[in-house]
Amino acid sequence: MKAENEQRTGLLYGFGAYGMWGLVPLFWPLLQPSGAIEILAHRMVWSLAVVGLALLALRRWGWVLELVRQPRKLALTALAAAVITVNWGLYIWSVNNGAVVEASLGYFINPLVTIALGVLLLGERLRRVQWVAVGIGVTAVLVLAVGYGRPPWISLVLAFSFATYGLVKKKLNMGGLESLAAETVILFLPALGYLLWLGARGQSTFTAQGLGHSALLASTGLVTAVPLVFFGAAAIRVPLSTLGLLQYMAPVFQFSLGVLYFHEAMPPARWAGFSLVWAALSILTWDALRTARRTRALRLEALPAPLPAPLPVPVPTPARESA
Repeated sequence: MKAENEQRTGLLYGFGAYGMWGLVPLFWPLLQPSGAIEILAHRMVWSLAVVGLALLALRRWGWVLELVRQPRKLALTALAAAVITVNWGLYIWSVNNGAVVEASLGYFINPLVTIALGVLLLGERLRRVQWVAVGIGVTAVLVLAVGYGRPPWISLVLAFSFATYGLVKKKLNMGGLESLAAETVILFLPALGYLLWLGARGQSTFTAQGLGHSALLASTGLVTAVPLVFFGAAAIRVPLSTLGLLQYMAPVFQFSLGVLYFHEAMPPARWAGFSLVWAALSILTWDALRTARRTRALRLEALPAPLPAPLPVPVPTPARESA
């Protein structure tokens, strides 16, 4: 019963995390007339404040000295910070410039790019079904390039940057809060310096647009940290295969908002390209679930057979005394 409750709680956290990530395109337009770089800088500064308070409340500081003593880990953290800066900045810009659908495509094709990086950089070997999915994904990108009249560069940069970020995070092997704190510490001074420079030039919107606008910019820290905390809570409670399925919630929500709420154009070529991407993801998901079932079955077969229950020992019945 306790395990079932834990898994149910994990699912709720997972729905919360991916739901918030999926609905975040509704938030970034509220921050206009701030530009994408100014929003990004505020996101970095306020994220550090939120994560720092969370770590202070949890008293989780032991990892700091361990990180400082490992130059390789520090370099990987700096790389992760640089890559996620590109990802965050481009995503904010694309949402506020009418490219929500193209941005959602980046997160749809992210699993395919992750597989490609695994083959190219880690020497991983793909199953035949995975090769089919990757081939369909490449075809989809070509179809979309014809439909857009150019390569879908927003999608590709978002997908490759986030896949690279995931690869670096895998090598870092740090908790979600800790890694975000380390990354935002690295990004804090450049971000704060940029905001001060904007203020000195009279181009900052933080105080020029009223208290409500200032509060919205400050809330970028919560918008960044809360889904990550929910994701961390889900990751320790639900199987990885379930988490992998939940990840598609975010781009589905983003795509739906782009088409239904922001009314972005979807000519036939784009529908064809997205349909191919969805077909590739369906194949990947089916293969992952099948592999997980086989692995589980093999583990069960490898378990030692339970010992037979001991035979009951007959208890002698005392002789009844004769009257």
